[in-house]
Amino acid sequence: MEILISSFRSFYICTILVCCLRGAQNSPQSFEHQADEYSSSLLPSTSGFINDLSFYKGQGTPFFGQDQSSLIRYGPQYFYLLGNNGLNAQCPAINTNCVQQKYRTFDGSCNNLINPGWGTANMPYGRLVRPKYADQIRQPTISVTGKPLPPARTLSVELFPDVKIDDNRFTLATMQWGQLITHDMSLASGSTLAEQRAGMCCGPDASSQGTLNYQNGPQECFPIEVPPHDPLSKNLGQQCMTFSRTRTDQQLGCPSKRKSAEQISVVSHWIDASMVYGSDDQTAQSLRAFRKGKLLSEYRGGREWLPTNVNRSMVCEGLSQHGVGSCYAAGDIRVNQNTQLTVLQVLLLREHNRIAKKLAEMNPHWSDETVYQETRKIVIAEIQHITYYEWLPILLGYKNLLEHGIIYHSEHAYINDYNQHVDPSVLNEHATAAFRLFHTNIQGFLDLITENRYNHGSIRLSDHYNDPTVLEESNNFDDLTRGLSSQPQRATDKFHTSEITDFLFRNKQVIGFDLKAIDIQRGRDHGLASYNELREFCGSKRAHHFHDFLDFMEPEVIEKLQKLYAHPDDVELVVGGALEKLVPGTLSGPTYLCIMLEQFYRTRVADKYFYERGDHKGAFTPDQLIEIKKMSLARLMCDNGDNISSMQPRAFQLLSAKNPTVSCRDYQFIPFVNLEAWRDLHLNQKVYTSHLLSK
Repeated sequence: MEILISSFRSFYICTILVCCLRGAQNSPQSFEHQADEYSSSLLPSTSGFINDLSFYKGQGTPFFGQDQSSLIRYGPQYFYLLGNNGLNAQCPAINTNCVQQKYRTFDGSCNNLINPGWGTANMPYGRLVRPKYADQIRQPTISVTGKPLPPARTLSVELFPDVKIDDNRFTLATMQWGQLITHDMSLASGSTLAEQRAGMCCGPDASSQGTLNYQNGPQECFPIEVPPHDPLSKNLGQQCMTFSRTRTDQQLGCPSKRKSAEQISVVSHWIDASMVYGSDDQTAQSLRAFRKGKLLSEYRGGREWLPTNVNRSMVCEGLSQHGVGSCYAAGDIRVNQNTQLTVLQVLLLREHNRIAKKLAEMNPHWSDETVYQETRKIVIAEIQHITYYEWLPILLGYKNLLEHGIIYHSEHAYINDYNQHVDPSVLNEHATAAFRLFHTNIQGFLDLITENRYNHGSIRLSDHYNDPTVLEESNNFDDLTRGLSSQPQRATDKFHTSEITDFLFRNKQVIGFDLKAIDIQRGRDHGLASYNELREFCGSKRAHHFHDFLDFMEPEVIEKLQKLYAHPDDVELVVGGALEKLVPGTLSGPTYLCIMLEQFYRTRVADKYFYERGDHKGAFTPDQLIEIKKMSLARLMCDNGDNISSMQPRAFQLLSAKNPTVSCRDYQFIPFVNLEAWRDLHLNQKVYTSHLLSK
């Protein structure tokens, strides 16, 4: 039975859309004008997204008021959404001859038949608030006083030190799944380590005694200053860390009606397992075995691994000088970035090939292409289900997700909430700020856990950046997989391990990059609106004095901000959002929560192929959907480890009396996806009958 979205909220939305969107579509000039008029791009009902904050006053009421359930998130005429608006078909070339297809394209195009470029790889990010470029075009953000903002490295050292406090509820898998989904949805053009090093503008090596050197490179240099009093400067003489600016639509020569530049994401904007399959046809083809629907893989020691990357020296800088060791290829170039990320990527490769093998056996008449595409569709659905129903409730709060139409109570019914007028473009505020909140959860040392859950050691995070060789040694793959589900992540707070603030990508050197400083510098590079502006957008009062931040921040934090920044309007989203007190029942402060709820709503309802929908050509059957909804992270680990025989049912949550380890074969506690729902009985019977007649 189908769930109908027919509340007052949807009626109001539909009324607005019918009246306003038709006009926008019929009047391109009017549309472009609206998209550029930031101050008038919001409906009145959107300005109060976070106006019920009484939980901070101890009243214990829900975070979001009931009246906010009708928040309008629809269309670029209401928000400053860039998407592909104003770009012509040359940047990139968008297929405008889209037809209804059973399977997704790899680049994300043709998901929306009216706007086929929406969500496509190599298209710009969206935004909620007007960018804050110094020149209103592309120059990095500066203070409202006209002076430079405090050095990003100074802010990192002063506001985000290394104090180890573990989360008492959630495992390291919670953080790591967040990075996996980040990679699925976003990759800023020019932001990878290899591209940064190619544009080195800070001495011969960022890990050596770098000196400010604005040399010309493939991108503009925007180095991170290391102040004289910083330990890196005092002890190692390092004056800066290399940083190159993200490529924009203007640099690529993309015509636009907008005055300001917008950054490009080189992966598709959907949750579509692009990190497994790639975001373009060429990458997707290069990863296929073209045998029984399987992906390419390699077997060593009787175990299945990702294929070897042909660009080892560029991709895996962490390898020894002789290049000995593992370096993998996957749908996303960042697959080798850190050990636990690679673990998840290997699990997903194995999951694809495990499913493909069974589908091919059940349906021998299926072609390689059919097996591959059906398997890909299942894996995407499994990732979407784990993300929306197992992981997001931890991050954003189960009640918040229900109230905002991001998840539903139904176990079996289709949820046909697709809206073709919603632009799915990943928001710059989400990708560059809010979704980097997980960096506080990173552990500096990764536990090795045996089958009986004994911790027999750990590996240092910075020893294995861009070098996953350790995974293939001994029983490390299983031990690190169990570590993901046993070791607590770090608490969600202002503290960050020095493994990412001093030793990021150190490449066997003494020192490396500072991830928090990079996050702050990237926010300036992208011209993100200030923390104050996003507070106001989300319905809170604008701070005119630093003490106005007391509603969301601790007094000692505000005191530090006042010493570092000249004005409340200077406090950056990447900084302020990460310093807010957490909303009860979530792992986020109010402003980041507002942004992420907005993003995951759009990512769902704008996706014609979202797995819970039943009204499109490639929809799952009701029986298949029931099976998909049995999927969990625990099942992914059970089915695809080397010799993992037990797991707690809720792998994002720490072991406890209510969440103990159980046998992977205990399907009551860890259900499995029964692929019999994909047996093509009709065609199998036809093949069998034809075989008999031929005799």
